[in-house]
Amino acid sequence: MTKKTNIPCESPFPSAKEDAAHILLDSDTVQTRSPSYRLAYDDFDFIMRDELRPIRLQLELLKPELAQADLGIKSTIVIFGSARIQGNVEAQQALADAEQAWNERPDDVTLAHNLTIARRILTKSHYYDEARKLGALITSEAKKRKYPWIVVTGGGPGIMEAANRGAADKCGKSMGLNIVLPHEQKPNPYITPELCFQFHYFAIRKMHFLMRAIALIAFPGGFGTMDELFEALTLIQTKKVKRIPVILFGQLYWDRIINFDALVEEGAITACDRELIQYAETAEQAWQLILKAHGLANGNHSDNKKVTS
Repeated sequence: MTKKTNIPCESPFPSAKEDAAHILLDSDTVQTRSPSYRLAYDDFDFIMRDELRPIRLQLELLKPELAQADLGIKSTIVIFGSARIQGNVEAQQALADAEQAWNERPDDVTLAHNLTIARRILTKSHYYDEARKLGALITSEAKKRKYPWIVVTGGGPGIMEAANRGAADKCGKSMGLNIVLPHEQKPNPYITPELCFQFHYFAIRKMHFLMRAIALIAFPGGFGTMDELFEALTLIQTKKVKRIPVILFGQLYWDRIINFDALVEEGAITACDRELIQYAETAEQAWQLILKAHGLANGNHSDNKKVTS
């Protein structure tokens, strides 16, 4: 029997890019200058119409999907956390600025509040260091795998920057899933450029956080962090996605913010649902929880065990 070979067959049709270039060569007439003459996929005004939202949703899903597939990315570790938690040096400076402003106007209630917040941010600055360590640990250890685990963040500052920075410290790739916001969010400088994506739709961004995720770590954060955390917990609880380790960093913070035990006591969730959540205080603890969840706690980095999201 003759062995079949997969020889790529050149399409007899011109590519979309070729046709778009050909249009530019058409004679300049009233007809060719009309918006109706533009190719639909090359017509920005048309693509931006409200009726084309389903197409834009599909494109936003496909672009990062194809880019990751082209780069062979199969598994990711997602790290969430506040954009407002700075490193120690920055937090110390912010506190000094807040103290100076308050000393000049000690009767100003807003400045007093800002001073209190600056002090609390400083006490949480060690989370920036741990997120950076975790990004570095994941990246260095994951290089031992056939298909490395890639760090993914929301792409912004604070904890997100720290995790991307840790990956960069080890000369590894990391991803940032940015979102267009009224108050501009710029990508942090530590994201691998070809893995820096921009989203318009929160829903599609959330899908990409979880499509390849083999673990999720949530550092102290606000609405955005909780949004992503509870989205993941809901999908795992309802078995819409396979169970992955969900690790909350800093138990004292989370116990103060959310009373998960009360949810069990009220019958809103079950004791089994409560067990979906684990805690870590250091980067090494979080890493060991991830390895244990995937049967690799003894340092075995083999890819024989299938790990998918």
